Amino acid sequence: MPTNRDMLAKGVKYLAGSLPLMFLGPSVIYNAFMNQHTNWHYLVLAIGIILCITSVFFAFKGIKTITDAFFDGDK
Repeated sequence: MPTNRDMLAKGVKYLAGSLPLMFLGPSVIYNAFMNQHTNWHYLVLAIGIILCITSVFFAFKGIKTITDAFFDGDK
């Protein structure tokens, strides 16, 4: 059962895309909590939460794609 290299590369790209978001999301959330005196607090907090959720989504999608490349390559 050979490994589907195209699908493997796609999964690695998803993981590589989620890596910067893993650091950017919490940094934006921290910035939002440090600047609660401004009117933009809730908007920046929402953007940080969306970045964190997107990071988790891409990480799971990347891991799933990599495991599909190893085990279910003929689909």
